[in-house]
Amino acid sequence: MHKKLTQVLDIKHPIILAPMFLVSNTTMVIEAMKEGIAGCIPALNYRTLEELKAAILELKEAKVEGGSFGFNLIVNKSNIKYKEQLRVLCEEGCDFIITSLGSPEETINLAHKTGIKVFCDVVDLKFAQKVEALGADAVIAVNNQAGGHRGNLSPEALIKELVSHCNIPVISAGGVGIKADVDKMLSYGADGVSVGSPFIASFEANVTDEYKQACVDYGAEDIVMTNRISGTPCTVINTPYVQKIGTKTTWLESVLNKHKKLKKWVKMIRFSIGMNATKNAATKATYKTVWVAGPSIQHTDKILPTKKIIERLVK
Repeated sequence: MHKKLTQVLDIKHPIILAPMFLVSNTTMVIEAMKEGIAGCIPALNYRTLEELKAAILELKEAKVEGGSFGFNLIVNKSNIKYKEQLRVLCEEGCDFIITSLGSPEETINLAHKTGIKVFCDVVDLKFAQKVEALGADAVIAVNNQAGGHRGNLSPEALIKELVSHCNIPVISAGGVGIKADVDKMLSYGADGVSVGSPFIASFEANVTDEYKQACVDYGAEDIVMTNRISGTPCTVINTPYVQKIGTKTTWLESVLNKHKKLKKWVKMIRFSIGMNATKNAATKATYKTVWVAGPSIQHTDKILPTKKIIERLVK
């Protein structure tokens, strides 16, 4: 059952260019497919369903043998666009969907009817076994070296635990910046890897040059956890602005989060505020720099084409 990612997606190398909010785009994914890996884009990167449809069509037309493309869905109630995005993906078609931050049951049921594979972000064995029981095609094992919403376990511990107890492919996410890292994850038993942060500093990324340069200038020791973006712990670069605002939720948010009826709305509001702050930092020249990234930016020493970053992972 533990098929390699290359077999599952019919790609040359067992690598997914991970979905990154605001960073990922069709140009990056097309470059990924040309180099024999898979690429994934958050559906939330598109404001409208028409824009999402156009992206799917562009990727379909550009798809080459040995490459694959998919989209990421936030499947909890904080994403009010989720159901319509899922409908469009199923109607228009893609190779795979990666689900995050919620139950993937509806996504799995609807996607499988159209032949779309579903991979699910997990941070522990309990949730991995749940999504396997629901019919997931693979798990994305998000470890404590991942960028964005990360897990708590080390890559080795998480991979080995999931491989030992799950019968579906395990794709490791976090801690990969060069080929030696890819080889290490595969040696632990992973069937493939998902790589995001190194691609922020790519020519094709849809973010400011300041964000890209930050991934060059800062390193692994500059990555901190914050609750101030989505309400869920998230890794960011420890810029002066992040140091100023702090990384913990406010006292009022902490109180409201304990209220059964209000906590859902508090989380939705925090998610909205955080996403807007992240968008402004990524796309505008502003001192309010909340730049999401993981420790694997340690290996980023210059801004490069996506093609060259992939070569660093496979050669």
